[in-house]
Amino acid sequence: MKKDVVIQMDSAMEATPIAHLVQLANQFESRVYFEMDTKRVNAKSIMGMMSLVLSTGSTVTIDAEGDDEAKAITAMEKFLTK
Repeated sequence: MKKDVVIQMDSAMEATPIAHLVQLANQFESRVYFEMDTKRVNAKSIMGMMSLVLSTGSTVTIDAEGDDEAKAITAMEKFLTK
């Protein structure tokens, strides 16, 4: 299951929000990936997520595979658009 999300966060995606996003991804059994431009990274990897330049207005594709994929995508989208 994939979904494109436009990031709408007030603060830039610095280390603390990235860490919270990784913690959120790790709550799900599904494999969760973020795709942006030509990069595809594991959302459960702090180093991978920090390698992406996630900024307000940019679009990221969330790709989740597993039993709770819909819940994972919904939670990731909610986090990125608050």
